[in-house]
Amino acid sequence: MKKLILLLFMLNVALLFAQKEISGFVIDNSGVALSGVNITEKGTNNSVSTDINGAYQITIKEGATLVFSYFNFPKQEYNTTDPILNVVLSEERGQGLGEVVVTGTRATPRSNTTTTLPIDILSSEDLTSTGQATFDKVLQYKIPSFNTVQTPVNDATSLLDPYEIRNMGPSRTLLLINGKRKNLSSLLYVQTSPGQGETGADISAIPIDAVERVEILRDGASAQYGSDAIAGVINIILKKRTNNGSLTLKTGITAEGDGEMFGLSLNNGSTASDKGFVNYTLDFSKINLTNRPGKVDAEGDFNDFILISPTKPSSYVNDDNTLNGINITGMTDVQINTIFEEYKGSSDYNAKLTTINQGNITGREAVDAFLKEKPDAGNINGSPETAAVKFLVNGGLDLSNETQLYYNAAYIYKKVNSFANYRTPYWRSIKNPFENSTIPNWSNSSVYPNYLKDFFGDGTVISYKGYLPTFTGDLNDYNATLGYKVIKNGWNTDASITAGGNTQTYTVENSQNRSPIKDSNGANIYQENSPISFKPGGASFNHIVGNLDISKVLSDKISIGFGSEVRTETFIITEGDKASWDGEGADSFSGNRPENSGKWNRYNLGGYFDLAYDFTKNFLVTGTVRYENYSDFGSATVWKLSYRYKFSDDKISLRGSISSGFRAPTLHQIYTQKSQNSFVAGQGIQINGLINNVSAQARILGIPKLGPEKSTNMTVGIGAKPFKKFNFTIDYYNIKVKDRIILGNNVTTQFGSVAWFENSFDSRTTGLDVVMNYSTILVGIGELGFNLSGNITFENKRISPVASDNFGATLHALMFTSRPETKWILGANYKIKKIDLSLNNTYFGKATFKQEGLDSNLRTEFLPKIVTDLGINYSATDKLTLALNVNNVLNVLPEWKFKAENATGTAILNDPAQIKSQFNLITFNGRYSQMTYEGYHFSQLGTLFSLSLIYKF
Repeated sequence: MKKLILLLFMLNVALLFAQKEISGFVIDNSGVALSGVNITEKGTNNSVSTDINGAYQITIKEGATLVFSYFNFPKQEYNTTDPILNVVLSEERGQGLGEVVVTGTRATPRSNTTTTLPIDILSSEDLTSTGQATFDKVLQYKIPSFNTVQTPVNDATSLLDPYEIRNMGPSRTLLLINGKRKNLSSLLYVQTSPGQGETGADISAIPIDAVERVEILRDGASAQYGSDAIAGVINIILKKRTNNGSLTLKTGITAEGDGEMFGLSLNNGSTASDKGFVNYTLDFSKINLTNRPGKVDAEGDFNDFILISPTKPSSYVNDDNTLNGINITGMTDVQINTIFEEYKGSSDYNAKLTTINQGNITGREAVDAFLKEKPDAGNINGSPETAAVKFLVNGGLDLSNETQLYYNAAYIYKKVNSFANYRTPYWRSIKNPFENSTIPNWSNSSVYPNYLKDFFGDGTVISYKGYLPTFTGDLNDYNATLGYKVIKNGWNTDASITAGGNTQTYTVENSQNRSPIKDSNGANIYQENSPISFKPGGASFNHIVGNLDISKVLSDKISIGFGSEVRTETFIITEGDKASWDGEGADSFSGNRPENSGKWNRYNLGGYFDLAYDFTKNFLVTGTVRYENYSDFGSATVWKLSYRYKFSDDKISLRGSISSGFRAPTLHQIYTQKSQNSFVAGQGIQINGLINNVSAQARILGIPKLGPEKSTNMTVGIGAKPFKKFNFTIDYYNIKVKDRIILGNNVTTQFGSVAWFENSFDSRTTGLDVVMNYSTILVGIGELGFNLSGNITFENKRISPVASDNFGATLHALMFTSRPETKWILGANYKIKKIDLSLNNTYFGKATFKQEGLDSNLRTEFLPKIVTDLGINYSATDKLTLALNVNNVLNVLPEWKFKAENATGTAILNDPAQIKSQFNLITFNGRYSQMTYEGYHFSQLGTLFSLSLIYKF
């Protein structure tokens, strides 16, 4: 018995020593930790999963084989005697490994080449190599389907330029920070330019040095992410680096000697004890004004401001301030125009018109004299002066092997100074000098009100040369996310709360309130008593978002994801000071009236389910369904189905998707109501109104409330990697939007000339995206790489009747033809020892406009142009790098021409006088000769030189 006991004891000891403990980490080739990887002792049920940091620990028998399996990665087997085993999982054979993509799926992240959807990935090096000053302009010269443009007439739009993917407008692209929704801007674009009537997140607020990479999903994604993702998703992944920090000093200037740029950016990180990390970025920048004014045509200005036509009621007002027998004291321009329409055609009207035109020659001499002194009429057209401070932090803390707390936060302050159109002395006089047959003496103080020479001169008549109103915008933008991740038995759970907001306040200076409003004692409240500085108010938008996302790899074939989102949104319009809105309000930018100001809120609840299934190792199908309910317009259910099939030894992949989508009208579109000064071709500056869909005016006019847009999105593509150094993708897309929301043309109503939002029509946009890369070709002692990417728009048009008659040719052009019909980027990079050279050529295709006032038999076309950018990086030491960028080396500027629509248009173009008249109509008499008054197809002010010194810690 003793021998038996001793034998069993020795056997147990042998078995004990025959077992061993193996531990380590599992990552992919890009160094990203993989959580949820299954590690199994082969031939047994003994298995564990990696934790949130990719770590694992397992006890196995001596000599056993470990099998590492992860969804969409091939199994890897290891037999090791080493107690530490770190494993790098590579993607499937025949595919080159890219970044692990988290955008476009709510199940398990995938690599770029194995996604079922078209996704562009830009690294931090890609972003900084462009030499562009802001994040939106970086994407403009890196992503063909992405477009942004600076508006000709800035005002509040100077704070952030509209952008879009696939010609769909800024409202239909969703911006994410580390996978969490970024707040919208508070700005509603109301200028007659691309993006009119929409809003979007402030993408220019993102500090470039804080970004690890950008994932751009070029496909409808409402099912995965909710509203606003009809055109695609931009997901900004922040840096987690705890070392390799950098300090960047940047300066630049245009070839014209203006637009000086200064910037200082610090990015650094550190560990938080031994269980966490923090990475932070602090960015300061200042860009000075650039000015590219056009030469003003004297005859055009004379016709608009001196020569009185039947569309100019001001000259028919009598000395007792009556028009057509009605006292117009205190009336708005809209009310006066209504009275004037009834006055036209009367005998008194015709007699006065005859006497008015007798004084034309004297008025023309005044115009000529001013424009001789100021050929550009004092206008400042270009990019505004911008100063910005940006701070961003990204961090995480491991609470245990299975749980992690993560966070990120950003605060951005921007101050922008821009200018309105210059108010020439013949534009802003006390009354039209030809009233009552009076031939004016332009040195006579009766022509100009005394307060003008006091406000904008030294008190003498001769000192008054007009005035230039200035516009200052202050923007504050913030976002913050706090989240908690846990992995338990292979289940990945992510709970987070995100808060974000954007506030803009405005200041107008060097202006006046021209309204002839009198108090009860008959004394003027404004005119000579007007202030010259105004606070027109502003707007703010904020949201709070709660997310719960759960996913698991159920087997080698199936992974699932599901979750919910709760979001509340608040939009505020801040009232301006009384002088900014009373009567006509501040000249150039009137303030928010009390009745148009307020605070509005809504919430929505959403939930989704995502399933990914590998039928075979080559054939993958994913499906998503989502339900959302909004407090202000109801619910929506959308879905998405996508696939990927690989063949030819995994060298070729076919992929595609079909989905439904929706976009809720923004609170800005539902509640904004205001008056707006704008140039009307042939009529000078006029005041037009915007009424919202829930106002009393809208009910009287029978304007319905806004509903959501609904979309159907289809994508079919091919991806191939025929050999190691070359790969390409080609994707066709077809996007149909139903009940598209537009801000219509101004319509004359009982409330004057007003516009409104409505679900107006259906549209279809089709096109092709192409991406090709050829890397590391040995040329001499260096390495050469090429990349070519392009976007072609096949179709972008309205496919249903409009809801009302307020959708004209100008709006049609802004929405459908004002973006380049094709855009291509050809880049080359050559690395030789310490020097890295890059050359990029961006081709902007033709764009077509129908500007307001342009003869219907004509159109304008912006000609195709190629913008060439050169970059030279020199690594002086291991720590110091010098980067020189010359953007737009060849000084290429937008160029447009008139084109005839028919024989009548051809006859117009054969008449120089008519050509000149049309030119004046769409450029405000030459003030905006380069881009026209209503925009151009790419922002370019000439050659820009920039130099950066980068010091690495």
